[in-house]
Amino acid sequence: QVQLVESGGGLVQPGGSLRLSCAASGFTFSSYFMNWYRQAPGKEREFVADISPAGGSSSYANSVKGRFSISRDNAKSTVYLQMNSLKPEDTAVYYCKARVLRSDYWGQGTQVTVSS
Repeated sequence: QVQLVESGGGLVQPGGSLRLSCAASGFTFSSYFMNWYRQAPGKEREFVADISPAGGSSSYANSVKGRFSISRDNAKSTVYLQMNSLKPEDTAVYYCKARVLRSDYWGQGTQVTVSS
């Protein structure tokens, strides 16, 4: 079955950096777009970034453009989110998502807290 496991979250000061990872299993990882979403307390889950199957194309939410970078390692079935210049408003639970055969699969999420 499809499994997505995020890691790498934590507490970081404003202006700091974190790299999130999402390890995937149960499907042909290299054939599918991968996505990162986030959900802040009291807010709806929102799109952060996505990346094409071969990694040659990506897109970002305006709020993170120029600060976050998505990448993938198909040999390791892992997608990454490098987050730089973090702001308090980036505080949220971060989820990776895969759409496989018209079904959406989500990881359990990893908490990112940006605070001094």
